[in-house]
Amino acid sequence: MEKDYLIQKWLADELTSEEQKAFESLEDAAFLKGIVADAKHFKASGFSKAKPYGEFKKALDAQNTPVRKLNWVRPLMRIASVLIVGLAAYYFFFYENLTHVETQFGQKTTVGLPDGSVVSVNALSEVAFDEKGWKDDRTIALEGEAFFDVAKGKKFVVNTPSGEVAVLGTEFNVKQRGGYFEVKCFEGTVRVTKEGLETILDQGDNVRWSNGIREEGKNTYSVPQWTKDVSDFQRVTVSQVFSELERQYGVKVTLEKMDGQRLFTGGFVHDNLDNALKSITVPLNLDYVILENEKVRVKPSGK
Repeated sequence: MEKDYLIQKWLADELTSEEQKAFESLEDAAFLKGIVADAKHFKASGFSKAKPYGEFKKALDAQNTPVRKLNWVRPLMRIASVLIVGLAAYYFFFYENLTHVETQFGQKTTVGLPDGSVVSVNALSEVAFDEKGWKDDRTIALEGEAFFDVAKGKKFVVNTPSGEVAVLGTEFNVKQRGGYFEVKCFEGTVRVTKEGLETILDQGDNVRWSNGIREEGKNTYSVPQWTKDVSDFQRVTVSQVFSELERQYGVKVTLEKMDGQRLFTGGFVHDNLDNALKSITVPLNLDYVILENEKVRVKPSGK
Protein backbone atom coordinates (compact mmCIF):
# COMPACT_ATOMS: atom_id res chain seq x y z
CA MET A 1 0.00 0.00 0.00
CA GLU A 2 2.86 2.38 0.63
CA LYS A 3 3.71 2.58 -3.05
CA ASP A 4 0.12 3.55 -3.87
CA TYR A 5 0.13 6.02 -0.97
CA LEU A 6 3.27 7.77 -2.26
CA ILE A 7 1.95 7.92 -5.82
CA GLN A 8 -1.39 9.32 -4.66
CA LYS A 9 0.33 12.10 -2.73
CA TRP A 10 2.73 12.74 -5.64
CA LEU A 11 -0.21 13.14 -8.02
CA ALA A 12 -1.72 15.66 -5.61
CA ASP A 13 1.63 17.48 -5.10
CA GLU A 14 1.39 16.81 -1.35
CA LEU A 15 4.61 14.87 -0.69
CA THR A 16 6.72 15.87 2.29
CA SER A 17 10.49 16.11 1.75
CA GLU A 18 10.93 12.62 3.25
CA GLU A 19 8.14 11.17 1.11
CA GLN A 20 9.59 12.85 -1.98
CA LYS A 21 12.85 10.96 -1.40
CA ALA A 22 10.91 7.74 -0.96
CA PHE A 23 9.00 8.39 -4.19
CA GLU A 24 12.22 9.10 -6.07
CA SER A 25 13.55 5.72 -4.89
CA LEU A 26 10.70 3.83 -6.56
CA GLU A 27 11.85 1.82 -9.55
CA ASP A 28 9.20 3.29 -11.84
CA ALA A 29 9.37 6.91 -10.61
CA ALA A 30 11.16 8.07 -13.76
CA PHE A 31 8.67 6.14 -15.89
CA LEU A 32 5.69 7.78 -14.18
CA LYS A 33 7.23 11.24 -14.54
CA GLY A 34 7.74 10.55 -18.23
CA ILE A 35 4.09 9.63 -18.66
CA VAL A 36 3.00 12.89 -17.04
CA ALA A 37 5.40 14.84 -19.24
CA ASP A 38 4.14 13.12 -22.38
CA ALA A 39 0.55 13.62 -21.33
CA LYS A 40 1.01 17.37 -21.57
CA HIS A 41 0.80 17.00 -25.35
CA PHE A 42 -2.79 15.74 -25.12
CA LYS A 43 -5.81 18.00 -24.83
CA ALA A 44 -8.68 17.36 -22.46
CA SER A 45 -12.07 17.06 -24.16
CA GLY A 46 -14.62 18.77 -22.00
CA PHE A 47 -13.16 17.67 -18.66
CA SER A 48 -11.31 19.67 -16.04
CA LYS A 49 -10.60 17.09 -13.30
CA ALA A 50 -9.09 13.62 -13.28
CA LYS A 51 -11.06 10.77 -11.72
CA PRO A 52 -9.88 9.78 -8.24
CA TYR A 53 -7.15 7.17 -8.08
CA GLY A 54 -9.38 4.98 -5.93
CA GLU A 55 -11.98 4.65 -8.71
CA PHE A 56 -9.43 3.18 -11.12
CA LYS A 57 -8.09 0.80 -8.46
CA LYS A 58 -11.58 -0.23 -7.39
CA ALA A 59 -12.48 -1.09 -10.98
CA LEU A 60 -9.42 -3.29 -11.26
CA ASP A 61 -9.88 -5.42 -8.17
CA ALA A 62 -13.71 -5.63 -8.65
CA GLN A 63 -14.24 -5.85 -4.91
CA ASN A 64 -16.49 -3.94 -2.52
CA THR A 65 -13.67 -2.76 -0.26
CA PRO A 66 -14.38 0.84 0.83
CA VAL A 67 -12.04 3.32 -0.81
CA ARG A 68 -11.24 6.62 0.81
CA LYS A 69 -12.10 9.40 -1.61
CA LEU A 70 -9.40 11.96 -2.19
CA ASN A 71 -10.00 15.52 -3.32
CA TRP A 72 -8.12 15.68 -6.62
CA VAL A 73 -7.60 19.07 -8.20
CA ARG A 74 -5.33 18.08 -11.07
CA PRO A 75 -5.72 18.18 -14.88
CA LEU A 76 -6.92 15.27 -16.96
CA MET A 77 -3.45 14.82 -18.37
CA ARG A 78 -2.58 12.77 -15.28
CA ILE A 79 -5.19 10.10 -16.01
CA ALA A 80 -2.63 8.20 -18.08
CA SER A 81 -0.21 7.94 -15.17
CA VAL A 82 -2.97 6.94 -12.76
CA LEU A 83 -4.06 4.14 -15.09
CA ILE A 84 -0.50 2.85 -15.45
CA VAL A 85 -0.11 2.83 -11.67
CA GLY A 86 -3.36 0.91 -11.33
CA LEU A 87 -2.18 -1.69 -13.82
CA ALA A 88 1.11 -2.06 -11.95
CA ALA A 89 -0.85 -2.63 -8.74
CA TYR A 90 -2.88 -5.25 -10.57
CA TYR A 91 0.15 -7.29 -11.53
CA PHE A 92 1.58 -7.11 -8.01
CA PHE A 93 -1.61 -7.84 -6.09
CA PHE A 94 -4.52 -8.87 -8.27
CA TYR A 95 -3.36 -11.61 -10.60
CA GLU A 96 -5.45 -14.79 -10.72
CA ASN A 97 -6.08 -16.87 -7.59
CA LEU A 98 -4.90 -14.25 -5.08
CA THR A 99 -6.78 -13.39 -1.93
CA HIS A 100 -6.27 -9.69 -1.30
CA VAL A 101 -6.68 -7.70 1.94
CA GLU A 102 -6.25 -3.93 2.12
CA THR A 103 -6.58 -1.52 5.03
CA GLN A 104 -7.44 2.18 4.87
CA PHE A 105 -6.36 5.18 6.98
CA GLY A 106 -6.65 4.37 10.69
CA GLN A 107 -7.78 0.80 10.02
CA LYS A 108 -6.20 -2.46 11.20
CA THR A 109 -7.30 -6.01 10.52
CA THR A 110 -6.34 -9.63 11.25
CA VAL A 111 -6.14 -12.30 8.56
CA GLY A 112 -6.19 -16.05 9.20
CA LEU A 113 -4.16 -18.07 6.66
CA PRO A 114 -5.06 -21.62 5.54
CA ASP A 115 -2.33 -23.24 7.70
CA GLY A 116 -3.39 -21.50 10.89
CA SER A 117 -0.86 -18.68 10.59
CA VAL A 118 -2.17 -15.24 11.53
CA VAL A 119 -1.32 -11.88 9.97
CA SER A 120 -2.12 -8.57 11.68
CA VAL A 121 -2.17 -5.78 9.09
CA ASN A 122 -1.45 -2.18 10.07
CA ALA A 123 -3.13 0.94 8.64
CA LEU A 124 -2.76 1.75 4.93
CA SER A 125 -1.19 -1.62 4.14
CA GLU A 126 -2.05 -4.58 1.92
CA VAL A 127 -1.30 -8.27 1.66
CA ALA A 128 -2.04 -10.85 -1.04
CA PHE A 129 -1.66 -14.63 -1.12
CA ASP A 130 -2.72 -17.71 -3.10
CA GLU A 131 -5.24 -19.41 -0.83
CA LYS A 132 -5.77 -22.42 -3.11
CA GLY A 133 -2.07 -23.09 -3.55
CA TRP A 134 -1.07 -22.18 0.00
CA LYS A 135 -0.31 -25.77 1.05
CA ASP A 136 2.49 -25.99 -1.54
CA ASP A 137 3.68 -22.38 -1.51
CA ARG A 138 3.42 -20.30 1.66
CA THR A 139 4.27 -16.96 0.02
CA ILE A 140 2.55 -13.68 0.84
CA ALA A 141 3.04 -10.25 -0.75
CA LEU A 142 3.14 -7.18 1.50
CA GLU A 143 3.21 -3.43 1.03
CA GLY A 144 3.07 -1.48 4.28
CA GLU A 145 3.36 -3.11 7.70
CA ALA A 146 2.20 -6.41 9.18
CA PHE A 147 2.92 -8.70 12.12
CA PHE A 148 3.15 -12.43 11.35
CA ASP A 149 2.51 -15.34 13.73
CA VAL A 150 3.55 -18.25 11.52
CA ALA A 151 2.50 -21.87 12.07
CA LYS A 152 5.31 -24.39 11.69
CA GLY A 153 5.57 -26.09 8.33
CA LYS A 154 7.18 -25.44 4.97
CA LYS A 155 9.12 -22.26 4.33
CA PHE A 156 7.04 -19.11 4.81
CA VAL A 157 8.06 -16.16 2.60
CA VAL A 158 7.03 -12.51 2.77
CA ASN A 159 7.78 -10.62 -0.45
CA THR A 160 7.98 -6.82 -0.34
CA PRO A 161 9.20 -4.26 -2.90
CA SER A 162 12.27 -3.73 -0.66
CA GLY A 163 13.28 -7.30 0.17
CA GLU A 164 12.28 -10.84 1.15
CA VAL A 165 11.74 -12.36 4.59
CA ALA A 166 11.79 -16.17 5.00
CA VAL A 167 11.01 -18.31 8.08
CA LEU A 168 9.77 -21.78 9.07
CA GLY A 169 7.66 -20.92 12.12
CA THR A 170 8.02 -17.77 14.18
CA GLU A 171 6.69 -14.32 15.08
CA PHE A 172 8.04 -11.28 13.27
CA ASN A 173 7.07 -7.81 12.06
CA VAL A 174 7.79 -6.37 8.62
CA LYS A 175 7.54 -2.66 7.84
CA GLN A 176 8.04 -1.45 4.26
CA ARG A 177 7.24 2.21 3.71
CA GLY A 178 8.88 3.72 0.63
CA GLY A 179 12.62 3.77 1.24
CA TYR A 180 12.21 2.46 4.81
CA PHE A 181 12.44 -1.32 5.33
CA GLU A 182 12.49 -2.91 8.79
CA VAL A 183 12.17 -6.46 10.11
CA LYS A 184 11.84 -7.36 13.80
CA CYS A 185 12.05 -10.96 15.05
CA PHE A 186 10.02 -11.72 18.19
CA GLU A 187 10.32 -15.52 18.21
CA GLY A 188 12.39 -18.11 16.34
CA THR A 189 14.72 -17.16 13.48
CA VAL A 190 14.18 -14.97 10.42
CA ARG A 191 16.22 -14.65 7.24
CA VAL A 192 16.05 -11.26 5.53
CA THR A 193 17.29 -10.85 1.97
CA LYS A 194 17.75 -7.39 0.46
CA GLU A 195 19.72 -6.66 -2.70
CA GLY A 196 21.49 -10.02 -2.43
CA LEU A 197 22.58 -9.46 1.19
CA GLU A 198 21.26 -12.00 3.73
CA THR A 199 20.74 -11.14 7.41
CA ILE A 200 19.81 -13.77 10.02
CA LEU A 201 17.74 -12.46 12.94
CA ASP A 202 17.24 -14.36 16.17
CA GLN A 203 14.60 -13.62 18.81
CA GLY A 204 14.85 -9.99 19.91
CA ASP A 205 16.89 -8.84 16.90
CA ASN A 206 15.93 -6.31 14.27
CA VAL A 207 17.40 -4.80 11.12
CA ARG A 208 16.38 -1.77 9.10
CA TRP A 209 17.34 0.19 6.00
CA SER A 210 16.54 3.90 5.97
CA ASN A 211 17.67 6.18 3.15
CA GLY A 212 20.20 3.55 2.10
CA ILE A 213 21.70 3.16 5.59
CA ARG A 214 21.57 -0.30 7.20
CA GLU A 215 21.31 -0.67 10.99
CA GLU A 216 20.93 -3.67 13.30
CA GLY A 217 19.49 -3.46 16.80
CA LYS A 218 17.48 -5.06 19.61
CA ASN A 219 13.73 -4.93 20.10
CA THR A 220 12.46 -2.76 22.93
CA TYR A 221 9.20 -4.66 23.38
CA SER A 222 8.10 -8.31 23.17
CA VAL A 223 5.39 -7.54 20.58
CA PRO A 224 4.91 -4.75 18.00
CA GLN A 225 3.35 -1.82 19.81
CA TRP A 226 1.13 -0.84 16.88
CA THR A 227 -0.88 -4.02 17.60
CA LYS A 228 -1.70 -2.33 20.93
CA ASP A 229 -2.69 0.94 19.17
CA VAL A 230 0.63 2.67 19.86
CA SER A 231 3.24 3.63 17.25
CA ASP A 232 6.79 3.61 18.64
CA PHE A 233 10.04 4.83 17.08
CA GLN A 234 13.76 4.52 17.78
CA ARG A 235 15.81 7.28 16.16
CA VAL A 236 13.47 7.72 13.21
CA THR A 237 13.21 10.95 11.19
CA VAL A 238 10.39 13.19 12.32
CA SER A 239 8.97 13.29 8.79
CA GLN A 240 8.51 9.51 8.94
CA VAL A 241 6.86 9.83 12.34
CA PHE A 242 4.33 12.32 11.00
CA SER A 243 3.75 10.15 7.94
CA GLU A 244 2.76 7.32 10.29
CA LEU A 245 0.47 9.70 12.17
CA GLU A 246 -1.17 10.56 8.83
CA ARG A 247 -1.80 6.87 8.16
CA GLN A 248 -3.30 6.25 11.61
CA TYR A 249 -5.55 9.33 11.68
CA GLY A 250 -6.22 10.09 8.01
CA VAL A 251 -4.93 13.66 8.32
CA LYS A 252 -2.55 15.74 6.24
CA VAL A 253 0.42 17.14 8.23
CA THR A 254 2.35 20.16 6.96
CA LEU A 255 5.79 20.83 8.47
CA GLU A 256 6.79 24.50 8.43
CA LYS A 257 10.28 25.93 8.93
CA MET A 258 11.69 22.74 10.39
CA ASP A 259 14.09 19.95 9.52
CA GLY A 260 12.16 16.80 8.62
CA GLN A 261 15.35 14.72 9.02
CA ARG A 262 15.55 15.44 12.74
CA LEU A 263 15.53 12.17 14.69
CA PHE A 264 12.77 11.20 17.11
CA THR A 265 12.56 8.46 19.76
CA GLY A 266 9.20 7.91 21.41
CA GLY A 267 5.66 7.08 20.35
CA PHE A 268 2.04 8.14 20.05
CA VAL A 269 -1.38 6.59 20.69
CA HIS A 270 -3.92 5.78 17.97
CA ASP A 271 -7.11 6.80 19.79
CA ASN A 272 -6.70 10.55 20.32
CA LEU A 273 -5.19 12.93 17.74
CA ASP A 274 -4.50 15.73 20.21
CA ASN A 275 -2.64 13.43 22.61
CA ALA A 276 -0.74 11.85 19.74
CA LEU A 277 0.43 15.25 18.51
CA LYS A 278 1.51 16.28 22.00
CA SER A 279 3.57 13.09 22.34
CA ILE A 280 5.56 14.08 19.26
CA THR A 281 5.71 17.86 19.46
CA VAL A 282 6.41 18.46 23.18
CA PRO A 283 9.73 16.50 23.27
CA LEU A 284 10.83 18.25 20.06
CA ASN A 285 9.73 21.74 21.22
CA LEU A 286 7.24 22.10 18.38
CA ASP A 287 3.82 23.75 18.13
CA TYR A 288 0.85 22.36 16.22
CA VAL A 289 -2.56 23.54 15.09
CA ILE A 290 -5.41 21.22 14.06
CA LEU A 291 -7.18 22.88 11.12
CA GLU A 292 -10.37 22.11 9.25
CA ASN A 293 -10.52 19.51 6.48
CA GLU A 294 -8.38 17.03 8.41
CA LYS A 295 -5.22 19.13 8.23
CA VAL A 296 -2.52 19.75 10.83
CA ARG A 297 0.22 22.39 10.76
CA VAL A 298 3.44 21.87 12.76
CA LYS A 299 6.25 24.34 13.28
CA PRO A 300 8.98 25.16 15.82
CA SER A 301 7.73 26.79 19.03
CA GLY A 302 7.74 30.58 18.96
CA LYS A 303 7.91 30.81 15.16
